[in-house]
Amino acid sequence: MIKRLIYHFSAKGVKHVVEGIRDVQKRVRKGEKGLVIMSGDVSPIDVYSHIPVTLEEAGIPYCYVPSKEDIGAALGKFCCIIVLVKKHEDYEDLYNEVFSTVKEMPLPL
Repeated sequence: MIKRLIYHFSAKGVKHVVEGIRDVQKRVRKGEKGLVIMSGDVSPIDVYSHIPVTLEEAGIPYCYVPSKEDIGAALGKFCCIIVLVKKHEDYEDLYNEVFSTVKEMPLPL
């Protein structure tokens, strides 16, 4: 479901997917909202260990997928470790379904 969301938002030419640590962090600090998807196989973890705190302070839900290749495949690239998906009218139902599912997940301890 998450890969399908990323695919629809990126493959159709919709400019509502921000990829990469620097760009996602910059957009979050500027106040943009959406859903953040991060890969769980980043090494070393220090690369983006500060991102969850920033997202929680901004009130942005986030989730992890098993690998950076999963996100990359949905984007049509080799790999990507983090994306910010912003709402778009054409795929509002899919976005709302994924957003509510992720928002209901318990936060990691």
